[in-house]
Amino acid sequence: MIRPLAPIFLSLTLLLSLPAIAQKTSTIGGNVYYGADSNPARDVVVSLYGNEHDLIAQQSTSDIGEFRFGGLRRAIYEVALDVNGFEPVSVTIDVSIVSDRGLAIYLKPLAAKKNPTQPLAPVVSLHELSMPAKAREYMAAGKQKLYHQKDAQGSLADFQQALALAPSYYEAAFQLAVAYFTMNDHAHAETLFRNAFELSGRTFADASTQLGGLLLDRGDLPDAETSIRTGLQLNPNAWLARYELGRLLLNQQHLPEALESAQQARLLAPSVPVVYRLLSNIHLRQKNYPALLDDLDTYIALDPNSPAGMRAKQLRDQIQQQVPHSPQHVAPASSQP
Repeated sequence: MIRPLAPIFLSLTLLLSLPAIAQKTSTIGGNVYYGADSNPARDVVVSLYGNEHDLIAQQSTSDIGEFRFGGLRRAIYEVALDVNGFEPVSVTIDVSIVSDRGLAIYLKPLAAKKNPTQPLAPVVSLHELSMPAKAREYMAAGKQKLYHQKDAQGSLADFQQALALAPSYYEAAFQLAVAYFTMNDHAHAETLFRNAFELSGRTFADASTQLGGLLLDRGDLPDAETSIRTGLQLNPNAWLARYELGRLLLNQQHLPEALESAQQARLLAPSVPVVYRLLSNIHLRQKNYPALLDDLDTYIALDPNSPAGMRAKQLRDQIQQQVPHSPQHVAPASSQP
């Protein structure tokens, strides 16, 4: 559902040149809280279903209310909770391109409902459910072409039809932006990311974050920072916003702050390879070679067989040979995103 992430480069190799769309697996995760007070919901069962409502996995939340499902194929899933005394929750998540965005799920007591026999509608799709059925059909068809058939060009007409039927359908504008970005038409993508954000009443965190990443790729750091920080403010649990902020801070040469943001992204999405690419860049710039080797080891474990994974192995071998004798030979990372 989210655009391919911009690559980051290490000067020694082209390790970081592969966009995140090449990830072989995805992760869905986040945190569960009790009510509006944001108290962590520990030891509650979270269920993961496929798009045919087949149960894939279940796990209990941690002491901080965290859950994480890793090693998933790129597809559409449903995260569901049915906790005694609270409204059932069901959220549809599309990880066709990248992993989760750091879900925040709030459990509401049944007593807060007038009719407790009715399940809670998924918050993320309330606006979409208000769109005309035909527009949602075009939206679904476009996403099928874009994410599953890898036919970005073919998806354009579907998203455009959805917008024609429902001009306020900001999710369709967002998906249209993703399609144009996939086709390397960044001018159209930028316009549509902006449109999606404005159509949402400036509340759609994904659109602001993705716009910020695009502006960062272009080298427009001030505007990129505004958009990324806006997206992060709208969704503090979004790993992608933390990742993009880390990229921004690295470009600004603020290495300690960049590292902190990258580490937060890792906590939110520990199975996303691109996070370890960012960490690799930062640790290489800091000449923290033990940490860099750990980053590369994790990256290789997550993405061992892709061209980037093979280059990561070569880079790791180079560093292991050089560091014990002359670590200064390891070149600093390029500052260009």
